[in-house]
Amino acid sequence: MFRKVEVPFELYEIDILNASDEELLQISEKMGLGLNLHEMRIIKEYFKKKGRNPFDIELQSLGQAWSEHCCYKSSKYFLRSYLIDDYSRYPYVISAIKEDAGVVEFDEEYAYVVKIESHNHPSAIEPYGGAATGIGGIIRDVLCMGAKPIALIDPLFFADLDVGYDELPRGTRHPNYLLTGVVAGIRDYGNRVGIPTVSGCVFFDRGYLTNCIVNVGCLGIAKKDKIVPSRARNVGDLFVLVGGKTGRDGIHGVTFASAELDERSEEERSAVQLGNPIVKEPLIHACLEVTEKGLITGMKDLGGGGLSCVIGEMAFAAGFGAEIHLDKVPLKERGMAPWEIWVSESQERMMLTVKPEKVDEVLYVFQKWDIPATVIGKTIDEKVLRIYYNGYKIYEMDIEFIVGAVEYCRTYAERPKKAPEPEIPAPRDYLDIFMKMISHPNVASKEWVIRQYDHEVKASTILKPFQGKINFETHGDAAVLKPTESYRGIAVTTAINPWLTKTDPYWGTASAFDEMVRNLVAVNSIPHSFVDCLNFGNPEKPERMWEFVESVKALGWMAKGFGIPCVSGNVSFYNETKYSAIPPTPTLLGVGIVEDISNINDSFFKGGAVLLVGKSKKEFGGSLYSKIMGFESYEVPKTSPEKLRAYANGLLEAFKNFRVKACHDLSEGGLAVAVAEMCFGMDIGFEAIDSFDFVELFCESNTRWIVEVDERIAEKFASFLRGKGLECRLIGYSGGEKIDFKKFECEVSDAEKAWRNGMSRFLV
Repeated sequence: MFRKVEVPFELYEIDILNASDEELLQISEKMGLGLNLHEMRIIKEYFKKKGRNPFDIELQSLGQAWSEHCCYKSSKYFLRSYLIDDYSRYPYVISAIKEDAGVVEFDEEYAYVVKIESHNHPSAIEPYGGAATGIGGIIRDVLCMGAKPIALIDPLFFADLDVGYDELPRGTRHPNYLLTGVVAGIRDYGNRVGIPTVSGCVFFDRGYLTNCIVNVGCLGIAKKDKIVPSRARNVGDLFVLVGGKTGRDGIHGVTFASAELDERSEEERSAVQLGNPIVKEPLIHACLEVTEKGLITGMKDLGGGGLSCVIGEMAFAAGFGAEIHLDKVPLKERGMAPWEIWVSESQERMMLTVKPEKVDEVLYVFQKWDIPATVIGKTIDEKVLRIYYNGYKIYEMDIEFIVGAVEYCRTYAERPKKAPEPEIPAPRDYLDIFMKMISHPNVASKEWVIRQYDHEVKASTILKPFQGKINFETHGDAAVLKPTESYRGIAVTTAINPWLTKTDPYWGTASAFDEMVRNLVAVNSIPHSFVDCLNFGNPEKPERMWEFVESVKALGWMAKGFGIPCVSGNVSFYNETKYSAIPPTPTLLGVGIVEDISNINDSFFKGGAVLLVGKSKKEFGGSLYSKIMGFESYEVPKTSPEKLRAYANGLLEAFKNFRVKACHDLSEGGLAVAVAEMCFGMDIGFEAIDSFDFVELFCESNTRWIVEVDERIAEKFASFLRGKGLECRLIGYSGGEKIDFKKFECEVSDAEKAWRNGMSRFLV
């Protein structure tokens, strides 16, 4: 089936024309293509019409382009059906979905650029390198739009840190080791490249034992007239490869990411790329300089699939073909086969398209920044992709066939219904339950992580991840950045609770959207847009596909009803092993506009009247309370876009009319945890005016906030919201040294100690 071609380098002809179905699958497995029989048959039929067998580089190229990671073959149908919006509804959206990142108007002169991606499988195998290259890749996604990266975001998901080593399945690394390596990778790359990490989350659940989830986001800023498309513009434009050299690291990265992990996955270390932030920093400057000078027609990063995807995608999007001389590519090592060069995912590389008359200026800029830049080909009018190596033609396929790939409307089946909702037990010892909740790793301080990141580099982070008096800081709901000289700001937050989505993927995802909006509103920002990273198990299993479809349905319903667009996204399937699949994890990254950064809200008490906005209900499905008490509940908190919009608009209007001292949303742990978190920022207590029952204290109902105002305006503030049909009532006063809910009380210092040590006690 494999015949070596008589040329002075390694090249094989693959006999698929005479191959049986069994042999087609053998070819796919032996070459690491990750293609199924149906896809191999399509390829066989294509080359049968061409009257020839393919070379190895051509099959390798199709393996990359048709991978789940690159072509979204299992998700496109459902994303189009439920989530993709009519973007003409949002005149401020400049570019959504079609490019490498979403581009949204910030003001008359500037746009912000935003993207979130997954780097799950590489991080499970090599946590430091996997996470670091995830950061490197997401920076390139924003950079290739011509934007200056200004902030990083890192939602992370691991198994419980107290898992015993004897409980680890073969080939699985301990979550403590994974967390430590991932955080170090994000820290070292982000800090060294000089971009602040300002938002994220760390969540623990047994479902991530064999497959951790590492999502990374980036926010950038660009002048609207300098936005660069991820495609060529003219016939004859030259392809200029800039950045790091190409090596064998990262080969088959996208096919590795498009299959379940197993005990042999440890052998796939070569699929994990090697990042280099010291190269990335001048690469960013050089790319921004050629963008500012108008020297390029297009720019795209070399991520999944490397050259094999970026060339075809840039040419196809412009309606052209391409001619490439692969021997021009600068290499890290000798003896690389053409197919290895073509599919390598070596890091810190960008592809530019440049008019011939501008190419010398472009090469000079990169030479000035000490970054390699090489012309390797050009766009052509004929819609084919043609590759030469040392004078030999080794590749020729129709570009529509390469990029078109396949698409599936996969079967999905609803998970069997759970038993009837149980009676929810009240706690015997309220204080004991509260202390267990506040010290649970999913609630407890993430200071161990946050302190390792530089969240102030570039001096534009106005509202930081930690807020309050030095050494008493508590966490905030969203970070706020000042990206330009104006007083207009950008708020950024993440939201997802996998316990909710595991219990009910539809209402759990709707709750994540609700929390995202709550976080943005809490800091006095107007929810503006969002991006998603949809992490799920094997889409070929109907129950896993059902979880995905339910999640996408809920996300589309909430986004369209509330009125903000999803401007970019990522789907990560096959987060599964033979032991288990991950909980459905549709991570959301929300962006809000702060009209005046001098009027933002922080999240800690300063002394005043404390109000509860919103309604508490007996909804405990997927709640922290149910985990601590040891019972199963299936009633996940409900919400609706209309209700959320009414409360969000009402609160934002109230913030304009009344001076607010602090605001914080209610999420994990409900009212009791939210109030305690607000106490920690200044070491100030709280006293309730009435006794709460356990439902009000611990339920996690959506669309609720705690607001602190001056005592003299408390009733006016509450009346203002009630006048709009919204629920708001005075629940107590902040001050003193105790947290007193009447049902129980404790010293602020005792609760704070439990909160600060809740996660870090498991770490070395």
